Amino acid sequence: MINRFRAFVRANQRYLPVVFFMVGFLWDSLTLGRIDRLYDQIILSTYLTSLTICLYLFNLSGDDKWKGTFFEKYEDYLPLAIQFFLGGLCSAYVIYFSRSVSFSKTISFFIILVVLLFANELLKKRISNKYLQFSAYFFVNFTFFTFFIPVLVKSMNTFLFMLSGTISLSITLALIIYIYNTSPSTQKEISMGRMSGLILGIYLLINTFYFFNLIPPVPLAMESGLVAHNVERNIETDEYFVTYEQNPWYKIWRDNQYQYHHKPGDSLFVFTSIFAPSDLKESVMHRWKWFSPYTNKWEVIDEIGFEITGGREGGFRGYTYKSNMMEGKWKVDVVTNDELVLGIINFEIIQDSTTYTGSLATKVF
Repeated sequence: MINRFRAFVRANQRYLPVVFFMVGFLWDSLTLGRIDRLYDQIILSTYLTSLTICLYLFNLSGDDKWKGTFFEKYEDYLPLAIQFFLGGLCSAYVIYFSRSVSFSKTISFFIILVVLLFANELLKKRISNKYLQFSAYFFVNFTFFTFFIPVLVKSMNTFLFMLSGTISLSITLALIIYIYNTSPSTQKEISMGRMSGLILGIYLLINTFYFFNLIPPVPLAMESGLVAHNVERNIETDEYFVTYEQNPWYKIWRDNQYQYHHKPGDSLFVFTSIFAPSDLKESVMHRWKWFSPYTNKWEVIDEIGFEITGGREGGFRGYTYKSNMMEGKWKVDVVTNDELVLGIINFEIIQDSTTYTGSLATKVF
């Protein structure tokens, strides 16, 4: 049976790595849910550790390092294991960031994941290409620590993000240098200068995404953001009742309408729910902006902050409101204390002196 399976693997080496990548991706999509859950942390730690071991074993197999040992008969399966663990770690990234309603902030990393997924079809040597191997390893390594460290210390800030990058960079370079020094075949296949430059380039790219707010600040994520006519809280049941203008059913990417009918003198509410790991506390601000037709620029009208505490499955709920709103385009930036954007809620105010009788809905949070 084992020999038959090994023959099957050898006959389908071109396609199986992609299949195992997708299996790892789909498996985590079904099993993972919260980064602060012990099960998730154990699974991701196991994936990263196993990926590190498999990379070491695979890169030394070309030097007949495992000939006559226990690992020899499993050498053919190492590329599949590498793809499985890569798929599992990448899917975790998608799962945790897909919780955010601000897709524009996550699209950059979705593109990276898609490129990573199909890179083995673009490169001639596919997963045996060591530049691809170590680049993908550094990416998922960096990803892991940006989630894991804030959850571990129950805090998040720019320093911790930089610390996560430094740790993952150190681990990756240490692994590459160790394999390079012990594997003559690896020395023939890669240039350490080129490899180091590629890893540093990825490091700078991820940091650029972070500081230019192209990704949400991990591990926080805005799950819901609504422009509402009214928000009421039932203290006894700890439920929020949010009344808003409902979008047509086919506009699935947004709950409330972009255009908001505002009666002068009434209050306008912006409600958000923000996911945060258990016991993590952070300051969040709603920054209200109005697009001035006189200056053609966004002007900050008000900044209202509040504290959030993580742990609730549906996210920490909070809202701010304003009265006597000006007509025109508005947006509310949901930002952290470090000026990192969790999400942006865009809407347009239409002044309407009559009571709005359109499609209103009330949602319970």
